Amino acid sequence: MEFDSNFSQEIKTLSKEFSFDICKITRPFLGKNIQENLRKYLNKNFHGDMYWLNETFTRRKSPDFLWHDAKSAILLGINYGPDENPINKLLNVRVGNISVYALGEDYHKVIKGKLKQFSSKLCSKFKEIKNAEVKVFVDTAPIMEKPLAQQAGIGWQGKHTNLVSKKYGSWLFLGSILINKTLPYDEPQADHCGNCNSCIEVCPTKAIVRPYQLDSRKCISYLTIEFKGKIPEKFRKKIGNRIFGCDDCLAICPWNKFAKKTNEIRLNDRGYDLNLSHLLSLNDKTFKKMFSKSPVKRIGRDMFIRNCCIAAGNSKNQNLKTILRKLIESDDSDIVKDSASWALRNLEDKT
Repeated sequence: MEFDSNFSQEIKTLSKEFSFDICKITRPFLGKNIQENLRKYLNKNFHGDMYWLNETFTRRKSPDFLWHDAKSAILLGINYGPDENPINKLLNVRVGNISVYALGEDYHKVIKGKLKQFSSKLCSKFKEIKNAEVKVFVDTAPIMEKPLAQQAGIGWQGKHTNLVSKKYGSWLFLGSILINKTLPYDEPQADHCGNCNSCIEVCPTKAIVRPYQLDSRKCISYLTIEFKGKIPEKFRKKIGNRIFGCDDCLAICPWNKFAKKTNEIRLNDRGYDLNLSHLLSLNDKTFKKMFSKSPVKRIGRDMFIRNCCIAAGNSKNQNLKTILRKLIESDDSDIVKDSASWALRNLEDKT
């Protein structure tokens, strides 16, 4: 069955009922150049300890390898724009700084629920696709959603490798629906980075090794979220007060002048107490309670306290030395003890 552009528009209109800010449709195939870029990234070990990227390469390199019956990919975006520039929060070094995306409820759950509701109504509302099969994905499946979103026309992958939108700047969560029906495809989005290198220049650890190439092993988001070991000392001072992720390359993008604050209440800042003295006192139970609805909880208490210790060492707050000594003496985690010892030495260093 042939579908026209009017049918495509009806799908996009329906997506608004579920608070999606943007909806585009593309073919579920990624070009050989994109697949080769992923292979080069893995060959250079830029993925660090994210071993699953290599293990799932065959399925990840293009959606049609994940599901052979897929004929179209519906890409949806939800704006999670903050109410202030997150770079401003780096100035208050006595408070921990959590990446914007993790200050609200876990976006995986928020978006997954919306995708399921939308896809269910999609197949029941339109008789033309009533018997269609669909599969919904939010970030955790082996799908390269950013190049797929560029191919669909939602935005483009900037020099920092993240998606940039003319309308929403850096702040879009992505979800995707694969469907075994051939729908009208939207046009790809051109790259609008031009001569701008702001994201490359602002990166504290120089993780963007060249335009469009990220060495995750140097990235603060990787180091504070994905990396489970002792963070290399050469990066610790550069981490500053970032205790979960880093928004610098996103926040500096000039396209954010068009960004808007999110309309999704569940993605708003929940107003956590991020005072480092409070965070360093969290045990496993209080950590889980505090971050029960946040993506932060997935790294676990020990990695989180490891990050908070590094922030404490960069805080110049002498009042934190007592709790750091307590962690060194009695904490069960080696990575906590290591980072607490480094933090204490840093605070005691008078040079």
